[in-house]
Amino acid sequence: MDWTAVPSPIGPLGVAADGDAIREVRFAGPPAHPAGAPHPPLDHPLLDLAAGQLTGYFAGDRTEFTLPLAAAGGTDFERAVWAAITAIPYGETQTYGRIATLVGEPDAARAVGVACNRNPLPIVVPCHRVIGADGKLVGFGGGLHRKRYLLELEARVLIEHTFTAR
Repeated sequence: MDWTAVPSPIGPLGVAADGDAIREVRFAGPPAHPAGAPHPPLDHPLLDLAAGQLTGYFAGDRTEFTLPLAAAGGTDFERAVWAAITAIPYGETQTYGRIATLVGEPDAARAVGVACNRNPLPIVVPCHRVIGADGKLVGFGGGLHRKRYLLELEARVLIEHTFTAR
């Protein structure tokens, strides 16, 4: 896989592409090369596209991603959860229980949380939009501070777009 680092307000993100799809997004940047050196800049159009879309998202200019995705691994249940999460509109949230119901396993809210934690494409597959039944922010592989930031960013952008559209 080829990797690039994308600076963001929540820390550097690592983005991986393999072939013609984005395979992974990591918090804290790409993994180090075996020799420990940083990844050299690549001339990789798909990674450039992903970096541009992520930068636009954090700038408030992009509310959806149009990247070719190919998450590696995951059980059938996890892939169903990731698909359901992808359908959550920008700036909105769903509960773990609601996602469980949507994928046909209404008693599997905790398993939805595990699937969210195993999501290889956070932000792009917006697991940060999944919250607890009581509306609280619970669990997030990138840390609750990042989840809060992403939800607040989306809320702010929606408010700004609402007022500038008038």
